Amino acid sequence: MSARKKQSKKRSKGKDRSTRNKQTSARKKPARPAAKPAKKPKSASKPSGAKAKATAKGAKAKLAQKAKLTRERERAQKEKERERELKERERERAQREKEKERERKEREKEKERERKERERDKAQRDREKKRELAQKEAEKARKKKEADAQKAREKAEREAEKRRLIAEREAEKEATRKAKEEERAKREAEREAYRKAKEAERERLRTEREAARRLRESKVARATRAAQRIDGLRMGSARVYDPSAIPNQSGTTRHTGSSAPIIHRLVGVRHADSPSRIPLPEPVAPPPPHRPTPPPAAPLPPVAEGVEERYRRILERLATGQEALKKEYEETLEMSWIHHDSALEGVVYTFQELRAAMDPSPSSTPDSSMQPVCEEIRRHRQAIAYVRDLGERKRVPLNVDVVKRLFIMLHPEEGDVKTVKYRKDIPQHRLYFHEYAAPDKIAYRVRQIMDWLNGPEAKKMKNPLRVGARVHYDLLRVFPFAQDSGKVARLLMNIVLLRGGYPPAIVHSTERQRYYEALKGQLPVIIQLVNESIMNALASIEKRLDDEARAAAAS
Repeated sequence: MSARKKQSKKRSKGKDRSTRNKQTSARKKPARPAAKPAKKPKSASKPSGAKAKATAKGAKAKLAQKAKLTRERERAQKEKERERELKERERERAQREKEKERERKEREKEKERERKERERDKAQRDREKKRELAQKEAEKARKKKEADAQKAREKAEREAEKRRLIAEREAEKEATRKAKEEERAKREAEREAYRKAKEAERERLRTEREAARRLRESKVARATRAAQRIDGLRMGSARVYDPSAIPNQSGTTRHTGSSAPIIHRLVGVRHADSPSRIPLPEPVAPPPPHRPTPPPAAPLPPVAEGVEERYRRILERLATGQEALKKEYEETLEMSWIHHDSALEGVVYTFQELRAAMDPSPSSTPDSSMQPVCEEIRRHRQAIAYVRDLGERKRVPLNVDVVKRLFIMLHPEEGDVKTVKYRKDIPQHRLYFHEYAAPDKIAYRVRQIMDWLNGPEAKKMKNPLRVGARVHYDLLRVFPFAQDSGKVARLLMNIVLLRGGYPPAIVHSTERQRYYEALKGQLPVIIQLVNESIMNALASIEKRLDDEARAAAAS
């Protein structure tokens, strides 16, 4: 605030203080006392009573008159004081108004001056900001230019490093390829040498076996002729039995009412108590070189092998056989599994689609039109790998989550095991026309099937084929999912079969109609179909292994 403004405020405060002091002194000044009444003159003698009363009344009237005049004078004095105070107040108010007006003008001038100063400061700040912004822009452009140059240098360095790495990788690939070719050539030479040695060994063994077989046949023929000459019998069969090869059955012979036991006679065998039918002349001892040898023991009849034993022997033969044959078996098994299992659902894959989906080499990448089909095949193959893994891990329990996981592997877009939903309606499938479970009963029925599978009744059956076929049949009668419920049921059946030592059952697509009809209520037909599928698969791989063995022996 300016010095002039401060001085004006001090003057106004002094005037206000002097005015207040005057008013206070005027208020504190006592009023002038009324004139004392004049003393009555003493008379020599007392007046009479009437005269005294008149005199007293006159005195009282005078006193009242004087008091009235005094009051009027005081009132007039107060009025004058009030008018004077009003005038003083008016004057002070006018003075204050002038001071206020002057102060207002000074304040306006001060505000104007401050506004101008602010505008000058703002203009200065704007100029500073523009200058700083220009400097920042210049600095940013410089840094950007440097960054671009640095990026260009780094890019050039990366390109050079990339070219160097590519050259190194190419050199490594070339060296690896040469090493692999050398190793392959070495393995081929070793394999060829081993093959020739094995062929020579096979030829030697085959020659020895042939010689031994011919010698054995000649011995058997000579023994047979000698036995026929001794017994006087002529048999049409070349099989010769030795009495020592016949088991003792004396304890198992049934006796009838007579005490004499029934004596069983074997054709072609001469017993000690048997009389000769034809009297024979005394035999002439042949020369020692031509002395007949005793006939060999009769071979036992072949025992029918079970499915588990046949499958175990097949796996052993595959494990000990050539790696190419094992690989061919695995590929053929997966391709036929996917082809026939999908064909039962009405989807037929061609050989080219199966090969394109299962070939891991980059050169066999399918085009965009085959991608969805190849994805379906790969998901089915993944589910088959999961089934075969569970078939080996027998301690993993089979429950509802396994059924859901099989479906999720075939249809990953349905979520996960916790979020997958069963079907909500009765689908009119164009292949399956048997009775379906109601949607609100699916969860209970699936849980009931898995409880039966893990319960005592299934364990008492001790037949994986019947247990697996029953689970597959019951699950398809429930039909838990809107699609691929048949695939899920057959995959679950094959888990049970693999855990029981059976091979996987692949129902052939040509049996499709019979399969659909059996689902309408013919569980024995389903069991027969599964059994036939397993037997056909075993016969096929056994024939393939036998052909391979004969080809190896012949070579």
